[in-house]
Amino acid sequence: QVQLVESGGGLVQAGGSLRLSCAASGSIWSINDMSWYRQAPGKQRELVARIGSGGSTNYLDSVRDRFTISRDSAKNTIYLQMNSLKPEDTAVYSCNMNVVPTHWRGSTMTQSYWGQGTQVTVSS
Repeated sequence: QVQLVESGGGLVQAGGSLRLSCAASGSIWSINDMSWYRQAPGKQRELVARIGSGGSTNYLDSVRDRFTISRDSAKNTIYLQMNSLKPEDTAVYSCNMNVVPTHWRGSTMTQSYWGQGTQVTVSS
């Protein structure tokens, strides 16, 4: 079993910063892609940022140059540094990891796991 635990959400004024963390634990052999998603009220969930196992990244256009995703593979943890926050960034942010569980070691198959979500609210 694999668990993802997020932290770092909260309330911040426009222009401020927050840093989200997501730590994975459990029967993990390896982790491929790690991502952050968000969902605002009444809107579909969208991919905010993704980082591959080799460190390649891609971002939602509206957050590029403001948000930075990073990973600490030794700790099975990803981070999302969010700067110059805007009210439109208000959403529940969730982490996602594509994990090779221990009982699948050596396989190219992965299983997707999600964090519980953390609320980010940006006031104007």
